[in-house]
Amino acid sequence: MFPKTSGDWERHASIDDLARIAEAADRLGYHHLTCSEHIALPAAETHRRGTRYWDPLATFGYLAARTQRIRLATNVLVLGYHHPLEIAKRYGTLDKVSGGRLILGVGVGSLKEEFELIGAPLDDRGPRGDDALKALRASLSVPEPAYHGEFYSFDGMVVDPCAVQDRIPIWIGGRTLRSLRRAANLADGWAPFNVTLPQARDWLSRFDLRSDFEVVLPPSTALDPINEPEQTRDAIGEAAAHGATIVPAAFRHTSLQHYLDNLQALAELHFPGGAA
Repeated sequence: MFPKTSGDWERHASIDDLARIAEAADRLGYHHLTCSEHIALPAAETHRRGTRYWDPLATFGYLAARTQRIRLATNVLVLGYHHPLEIAKRYGTLDKVSGGRLILGVGVGSLKEEFELIGAPLDDRGPRGDDALKALRASLSVPEPAYHGEFYSFDGMVVDPCAVQDRIPIWIGGRTLRSLRRAANLADGWAPFNVTLPQARDWLSRFDLRSDFEVVLPPSTALDPINEPEQTRDAIGEAAAHGATIVPAAFRHTSLQHYLDNLQALAELHFPGGAA
């Protein structure tokens, strides 16, 4: 949870609270849920990054059993914290138990203290992450994967169960042009943070992206579909005009019930051309 966008109630939210949100979003037809990965945060960072980060694998495993259709997007896993086959096994299993609903959001990471805590290499995290992406693409949906790259090399191993989707969607997080280049070359989507809409549009214009490439851009302001439906439509339309194919629902909210009411109100808004 991020202090600037989260409600105070989220600091004490329970797994049942999360399940109520997930079930409502599933029922209302929302595209995906997100969950971020942090192992441990420096106390000095909590004013900027917050404190509570639910473990994605455990959390999504529970929410998968409480939902039917909504997709489960890690936003993001830090590639340097895991061997690619570790991700392939754990999140491939999640894809299987959820009936093929995984979106694997990944990034190269930036928190030096966390890298040092677990003994993960920091300085080469960019090229290491690129190699991990290639290794993941070769192994996520394959019970006997084989890959030989600069940092990772394996064959003759069995990973069972593995993902049931033929091609797991991989999204790249980040806040740099380099993250978009990585996404364009090695993944299926880009989900940046702390990137303005004009900056995102400028960067996107530099690439010839596939027609099915997803761009996940948050609106420039928190949404209030209950009290400001027209402004909410405009904010979502603005993000779409800057290149978004998916716009996350970032609400102003003061309680769990207020958040659920916002989900309902946004789902009931009419968007020209059927966009939502």
